Amino acid sequence: MNLDRANPRGRMAVSGCRGRPAEGWLVVAAAIAALPPGAIAADLPLAGHVRSTSGLGDVHEAAAAWESLDGGQLTLRATDRGGTVWATVPTASGGWDLARRAVVAAEITNVGQAPVDVSLWVVADRGWEPVGDHAQLEPGEGRRFVCPLRQAFPDGTPKLDPDRVTGIRVMLRKAGPGAAVRAGRFTAVGEAGRWQRPAGRIETPPIEEDAPAAGRRVRHRLPGDERRAIHCLLALPRDWQPGRTYPLIVEYPGNIFFVPGCFSTGLPDQCVIGHGMTQGSGAIWVSLPFIDAAADRIVADGWGDPDDTADYALRVVEHLCERFGADRSKVVLTGFSRGAIACGFIGLRNERVASLWKAFHLCQHFDGDGWGGADLAGAVARARRFRGAAVFHTDNAQEGVRPITEAMGVPARFVSSGLGAHATAMFLDDRESTGCLRRWFRDLVADSPPTAPD
Repeated sequence: MNLDRANPRGRMAVSGCRGRPAEGWLVVAAAIAALPPGAIAADLPLAGHVRSTSGLGDVHEAAAAWESLDGGQLTLRATDRGGTVWATVPTASGGWDLARRAVVAAEITNVGQAPVDVSLWVVADRGWEPVGDHAQLEPGEGRRFVCPLRQAFPDGTPKLDPDRVTGIRVMLRKAGPGAAVRAGRFTAVGEAGRWQRPAGRIETPPIEEDAPAAGRRVRHRLPGDERRAIHCLLALPRDWQPGRTYPLIVEYPGNIFFVPGCFSTGLPDQCVIGHGMTQGSGAIWVSLPFIDAAADRIVADGWGDPDDTADYALRVVEHLCERFGADRSKVVLTGFSRGAIACGFIGLRNERVASLWKAFHLCQHFDGDGWGGADLAGAVARARRFRGAAVFHTDNAQEGVRPITEAMGVPARFVSSGLGAHATAMFLDDRESTGCLRRWFRDLVADSPPTAPD
């Protein structure tokens, strides 16, 4: 997107989606950030509805305090544990009207005693990627953080639907105990062309706290786990009917990972691949957590207890076969990043869990690449337990995976999405690699010969 002009009234106007949007929006963000607060007409205050600390959302591993001064001011302080901490300013009732806005901005000052890495994120409810701004602040240093709402992936794919924004998150990354910032002047700034959904883009269903039903995605607990924190996310297809059988896609999420260009919560809530493969019909989709059963905890970072996690997968698949008609002979395991590694590290952990899978789909990582103890020798040994029919890789190099595919002894397909980022947005887009994956899945569960390479 390009900065077209400064109009006579002093407001910035921005063109629609053309070319490489990410580059143009860096220009927009820099231009807006350089202006003093209030220099652009009709700035939209975003935090006046928050009256007290209790009005904040999603405070994580931090002490947060809110003052209703000058439109609202947040003080965020890391606890003794430190690490990645955050607090979220939620949208006002009815949401914010950001469809024609260029950026969301805030002023953040380091009020601690040590340098700290600070991120400002604009987050949405589902489907696509938050946009952010990031900097290291020295003690006493302040900066205007600017999040371009039309930010895109390197290939030009838009990240964020402004109509689905749920809040603004102030985050300290790798913060030491006591690290602290003060943030205020939360505003939407500048003008942009009205956001339009790209042709062919689909959206994951919203997550609901309700009973499973056709076309809905819900938090679901296994029988006996009703009072536990551990749960999965179950999506029955639009065409689901009792008494019929359906293929089952089991998906693992990536690890918690917040860096410029990558916003990964580590939770099943962020899974999208299964919905991208099915487009919401013809198959059951379940997103699984990594767990520590003894602590009754879903684990965002690492494996939790790998044996607990593998046992939970067994229980979930068995439950879905018995209760919702999942077909035991057509269960496909998929995952992104940590979730891709988990296809082997968890999915082939023992003969019982390995017996579940008809096929694997892996995106951007694989068992054996060394992360989290998944070394190559162990991965090859696990790969020999695979009893399925095929493997599909998105954005993995064929040569690096060769020892694993040889040990699995089945056909392996490789595609490049072209997204150019560590993210899963490609699976909700109408692009060649996603179409190839959808055809592969349809042929697989229809027991048809594989389609010819695209």
